[in-house]
Amino acid sequence: MSAEASSSTPRTERSDFQATSDPALQEGADRGEVNLLSYEQLYALWERQQWAVSDLDFTQDRVDWHERFDEEERFQRLYGLSSFFVGEQRVAQELGPMMRAAPTEAQRIFLCTQIADEARHVAFFDAFYREVGVYEGSASLEQRLDAASANLNEEFGQLFDEALKARVDRLAVAPDDTEALVEAVTIYHMVIEGMLALTGQHFITDYNEREGTLPGFVDGFTKVARDEHRHVAFGARFLREMVRTDERYREAIVRTLGEVGPVAEGVLRPKWMEGIPDDEAELFGFSIADTRAFALQALTRRMKVIGLA
Repeated sequence: MSAEASSSTPRTERSDFQATSDPALQEGADRGEVNLLSYEQLYALWERQQWAVSDLDFTQDRVDWHERFDEEERFQRLYGLSSFFVGEQRVAQELGPMMRAAPTEAQRIFLCTQIADEARHVAFFDAFYREVGVYEGSASLEQRLDAASANLNEEFGQLFDEALKARVDRLAVAPDDTEALVEAVTIYHMVIEGMLALTGQHFITDYNEREGTLPGFVDGFTKVARDEHRHVAFGARFLREMVRTDERYREAIVRTLGEVGPVAEGVLRPKWMEGIPDDEAELFGFSIADTRAFALQALTRRMKVIGLA
């Protein structure tokens, strides 16, 4: 049985996940001891890790959503699902200027693969929403995205539509502004993908596997997570190179994390949990304090490998 197919091996310990070299998956990262893949190796890994949304089967997922989940459970699940659906669409539209601003051809080639990945992730969530009937009667991707956006909190907009977009808009008119690119990669790869996305994927997938629910979604979501680890590995290599190049890039990373860190923590908390203490607010069987600790450990490992912790 392959590592990917084995049910006894934790996802992040599977060979296909370990192959990404994402520091968060390596205990050696606690000591700064991780060999990051080169941009060329990351591209080759992308070629080996292809998958297709059309291969996924959401038949049982539709039964689970309409017959197994009650209204309250569907409501609670929608925050996490909506954050990913809309988040994938937001980052997909921001990658173009970042790709054009990348200093080397190898970096630009890899970022082109990430654009393709993010488009596939949007298609994955759209297929799930459409085939499962999350929003019955919605006729288009745009309608489903609009409906999903209503579930998001204020911090989501601050992170995606303000902090990230401001850097990307700057790169669109000044692609040689490497400091803006460093800030954008910090927000995109380290915070949005590294802290938020992979934390959410970990807890949501674990919950569905324990409950035996949404098998088609779990299949696709696991592949999305593998892609995200590959993207984060790119971000770690790029930022490590920039830190070693000039002290001002180190300062840009620290400054950016200080700006968006509190906002990112807010994204982890659904708006209907306002006023509930972190250790009491639970989603998918874990507290907000649990999810925050998981995200912080992952960020700390990556920062050590980059050279900041």
